[in-house]
Amino acid sequence: MSPNTDRRSFLIASGLTALGSTRAFGANERLRVGIIGAGGRMRALMSAADGSGVAYDIVSVCDVYAPRRAEVKARANATSATEHVDYREVLDDKTVDAVFIATPDHWHVRIAAAALAAGKDVYLEKPVTHTLEEGAVLHKAVRSSRQILQCGMQQRSWSHFRNAVDLIQGGALGKVPQVRTYWWQNYGFSWVPKPVDTAQLDWKQWLGGAPDQPFSLDKFFRWRWYWDFGGGAMTDLFTHWIDVAQWAMKADEPSTALMLGDKHIYKEWDCPDTIQAAFRYPGFDVVYEGMMASSIDDGGLEFRGTEATLKINRSGMTIWHEGVKGDRNPILKEDSFEDGTTPHMRNFFDCIKSRKEPNAPVETGIAAARAGHIGNLAYHRGGKAVWPPKA
Repeated sequence: MSPNTDRRSFLIASGLTALGSTRAFGANERLRVGIIGAGGRMRALMSAADGSGVAYDIVSVCDVYAPRRAEVKARANATSATEHVDYREVLDDKTVDAVFIATPDHWHVRIAAAALAAGKDVYLEKPVTHTLEEGAVLHKAVRSSRQILQCGMQQRSWSHFRNAVDLIQGGALGKVPQVRTYWWQNYGFSWVPKPVDTAQLDWKQWLGGAPDQPFSLDKFFRWRWYWDFGGGAMTDLFTHWIDVAQWAMKADEPSTALMLGDKHIYKEWDCPDTIQAAFRYPGFDVVYEGMMASSIDDGGLEFRGTEATLKINRSGMTIWHEGVKGDRNPILKEDSFEDGTTPHMRNFFDCIKSRKEPNAPVETGIAAARAGHIGNLAYHRGGKAVWPPKA
């Protein structure tokens, strides 16, 4: 992984993308997939692909840490996969139909743009961009190609989220002036970094275009909380929730962001671990709360309307009618029956074969990431940002 933008990415940014390949698939033909970034999220993506019901083989795996490549090769459908440290070697394999990309955020657009230019369809984990400026580059890369790109916003394929959006857009809640979002986490209990054998890690490759710096176990595992590699809570889990809010409310960017952020728990991080944020949209507001010292309640959204309130998380949704008391409330409840990543991956595979637009096209991923970036912009500017920026 060269720190410099490679030729493919340059062509993408210049609008000179070559037409990619869109080979036809037979009814029983297996998709050939390349893995780029083989950490914890990739394991979840591969499990979702396994559960999608679509036949596929992993033919190449790229990661800067050798044990992670070995873990992928141990899978039943990946025993003959080639191993790589440089993602470009995966893209140079003309037999690869599609790639799953689950690297740290600072690699997302560069690798995705190169993959599209190489004629590969792409499943790109969220957030799809690491900076505001990358949105235009990724959009041009996708829309100048003939390839499929599915953004990793799996709520777009999750049945109860889709049903909730239909209800909201159909007027079941009345007017919705406020959407509340939250996500509570506690890494001290849930995610303690494991030792890393640095002799099997190419740290320089992992850094890519980020400033040169010594190896850090915390940065390697918790890279989301360092500006060189991620964007903290605003571009992590909040990205999912703001995508649902923007989808349901038919909006794609806030006009104003307010953010109060502090480092109360992890003072060594760049990004704040405790956040209160608010975003103004035409006709409604979105608020967000999150911290790193309590995982009670996990994460969710509340669409509070004049007629009813819809509460939703990854376990299900409930609608409470305004003014109705007793056992007649809630008036509707739906539980989730599968992780949304599975139907989302199934949708991606189906679109590879049909060449139809996926459930989470590039515009939705860019918009969700952009809201998080605007929140971080407010944090860096003393608590407030206006969008678009005034000249």
